[in-house]
Amino acid sequence: MSKTISILGSTGSIGRQTLDVAEQMGLQVAALTANASVERMEEQVRKFCPRLAVLTDEAAAKDLAVRIQDTDTKVLGGHAALMEAAVVPEADTVVTAVVGMVGLEPTLAAIGEKKRIALANKETLVCAGELVMDAADAAGAEIVPVDSEHSAIFQCVQGCVDRREIKRLILTCSGGPFYGMTHEEVGKMTRADALRHPNWKMGAKITVDCATLMNKGLEVIEAMRLYRLPLSQVDVVIHRQSIVHSLVEYHDGAVLAQLGTPDMRLPIRYAMTYPHRGVNPAEPLDLLTCPPLTFAQPDRDTFPCLRLAEEAATEGGTACAILNGANEEAVGLFLADRIGFHDIARLVAKARSQVRVVQKPSLSDILAADAAARQSVLDGAF
Repeated sequence: MSKTISILGSTGSIGRQTLDVAEQMGLQVAALTANASVERMEEQVRKFCPRLAVLTDEAAAKDLAVRIQDTDTKVLGGHAALMEAAVVPEADTVVTAVVGMVGLEPTLAAIGEKKRIALANKETLVCAGELVMDAADAAGAEIVPVDSEHSAIFQCVQGCVDRREIKRLILTCSGGPFYGMTHEEVGKMTRADALRHPNWKMGAKITVDCATLMNKGLEVIEAMRLYRLPLSQVDVVIHRQSIVHSLVEYHDGAVLAQLGTPDMRLPIRYAMTYPHRGVNPAEPLDLLTCPPLTFAQPDRDTFPCLRLAEEAATEGGTACAILNGANEEAVGLFLADRIGFHDIARLVAKARSQVRVVQKPSLSDILAADAAARQSVLDGAF
């Protein structure tokens, strides 16, 4: 059970909810990091009194240092400072809630110090899953997933003595804001439309990923890495209500599901308390008032990003890093209103066809693949 935590990405949605849980549980906070959110970081520092605060934007870090010079919190700036936050000695748990590839190296650093990793940064396992899992096994570090779907699976396999008894993992997917639309209708959707998720309040990048179904594709890859299963044993179903967070089917025909309200503080809390369960002040799921639960097949033709992710997962090597890097760059362009919605999948597919895949990659191979994929998107966008 966690006692002291560091949060990489404390000003984002997951980071803020983690601090809510930490306050409720009475956890100590050793380090906080963000990109450039000076005012929000100042509020968090004054409330939680961490030893270290990091802003990767160095100008923002200098501003923060002036603002909180009356506190005992040390301020560092730059991406390299994330590594120091990840290995703060007093923290037993590191919550990786940053978005994108930036979370990979700090996560590996924390694993090297045998920290518990409360993993909300799916890109870490998407891009370098085998490397990360091998490092965790070698160091004896725990990786406890925070994504609602992976937390659900993690909980459903706790009674499984032999993982070979698992027939398949079933990831549920809300379908995003464009569920049921035709390809032509989706092509007319704007940035504002894509950011209207029906069930969850999240950051802009992950919300767009939910609209394209790339988020579910990334979660398929993450599940394969976490449980060392082939794509044939990881499935996706559309579940609009976001009440069943995922399921595990066993070879004897039993299907175990984890249900709960769509509240990320539930999986965050479990990552802090595992292997125990603490008292939660939030309202529990009421089966008598929740809506009927429905399930359907995803539409991979209208939302090809899911298929692109599954193809990358099958190819392996740096294919998933290429997929992720291209998607991050394309989503950034979409959020800046520089490309259309369908251009995201088009540019990801282009990068997948152009950038060479390296099998059994090193960390440098993965970083190079990410950079090449991003450049491919920029070259193809304009």
